Amino acid sequence: MASAQKPRVRFAPSPTGYLHVGGARTALFNWLFARHEGGTLLVRIEDTDVGRNRPELVDGILDDLKWLGIEWDEGPFFQSERLEMYRQAAERLLASGAAFPCYCKPSAYAGGDAAPAGDVEEQEGEGDDEGPKVHKGPACPCRDLSDAERAAKQKGGISRAIRFRVSRTGTTKFEDIVFGRREVQNEEIEDFVLLRSNGLPTYQLSVVVDDIDMRISHVIRGADHLSNTPKQALLYEALGAPVPLFAHVPLILGPDRTRLSKRHGATSVGSYATEGFLPEAFRNFLALLGWSPGGDSEFLRTPQMIERFTLSGVSRTNAIFDRPKLEWFNTEYQQKLPIEDLLPYVETELKRAGLWEGSQARRDHAWFARTVDLVRPRTRLLDDFTGWARAFFTDDFDYDAEAREKFWKDERLGGMLAKLADALAALADWNHDACDAALRGLATGEGVKAGLLINATRVAIVGRAVAPPLFETMVVIGKDRVVARIRRAVTFLGPR
Repeated sequence: MASAQKPRVRFAPSPTGYLHVGGARTALFNWLFARHEGGTLLVRIEDTDVGRNRPELVDGILDDLKWLGIEWDEGPFFQSERLEMYRQAAERLLASGAAFPCYCKPSAYAGGDAAPAGDVEEQEGEGDDEGPKVHKGPACPCRDLSDAERAAKQKGGISRAIRFRVSRTGTTKFEDIVFGRREVQNEEIEDFVLLRSNGLPTYQLSVVVDDIDMRISHVIRGADHLSNTPKQALLYEALGAPVPLFAHVPLILGPDRTRLSKRHGATSVGSYATEGFLPEAFRNFLALLGWSPGGDSEFLRTPQMIERFTLSGVSRTNAIFDRPKLEWFNTEYQQKLPIEDLLPYVETELKRAGLWEGSQARRDHAWFARTVDLVRPRTRLLDDFTGWARAFFTDDFDYDAEAREKFWKDERLGGMLAKLADALAALADWNHDACDAALRGLATGEGVKAGLLINATRVAIVGRAVAPPLFETMVVIGKDRVVARIRRAVTFLGPR
């Protein structure tokens, strides 16, 4: 591909809701394709639906894209700032005879000029698709009005919309990289509205005008937009522009194989960030919802995905959103990422929980890396570092009730833990073997199994029954803190 022919793609969300999983996957496919091909990704905010837009959501959508690691090259562009361009395009179509004025009430026909309603969370990441699909209604009578009849309506002050004049014969064809060549009988396409009677463009007009102006070469979007494409192909032709290549990607369904929605749990990208998922794990999971990289590999770092991504690998089959699979990916990433790649995310989590300022993690980077590396094999989400692993980063933690009941029930433990604290405090060297020998020596002297002291000590120093190996944990936490925590436990246990 010559430099001048590099692909130009766009992600075009509508600020009528948060960035949901379907839209995020569409954005990701556009980004992967652009990066693989050395092309350009634009972000365009389709905000002409004044009745449903929530401008405050724009920043949230852009922030979620950034969290996901999707960096765009141009934009964001706002359709609300380009209204005159759409009006001029509609007037050109009217002047050429490709469109006609419509004086019907918006509610009188299918595909009217009223702003449509719809479940935005189920949109696959592009503006409005003109609402729920309906059967083609009766032909608009305004199509065949005489000049005199039109003049009379204008004189009467009747507001007009502008409709596209669809040929009543022939077919409309377009190429789709995923679904192949598509052909629709023109008689099945209504004379759709381009400009509403309030002067605002419909989705069909604005998206085509923008894609022409922005020189978009490939339109990658959800398969729920397949039904819009014949209308848009007609518009490209009427406006004298080449039709871009389309790639409609499969929809994402819930486990019950219905459209993914709130009833299936969290669907907005921001909620997964809040829960503690790593962005790269989320990217990897999303990419495999409808795309096959070839081979058996599932764990793919982002550079690998960019290298392998092609639209020919996108499936026609709808994908299933599997929450346990997403959690598996996150666990894999937390365990396999180079430690220096993981640390910034753990730092952010510690700051969120108020555990960063004044902590050893902040003062000693090597200690921080060693501690995270010890803890991470037992983590699933980032909030595990401030949940069950909280005691690694602060002395402010509680003893788990079940752990206390299970491992602190022996009445001799108070005295034995006091002796253990003294033995550990006397150690000249603080390492795994020295800690091990001190504890096992005490157990032998007291005539108890080492396991009794190991389990009790674990609860004393981390507050939990399950943690990384005890002596490695003791080394990481440090001599002074371990001794202090065991003595605190002795005080908690009190006289028996």
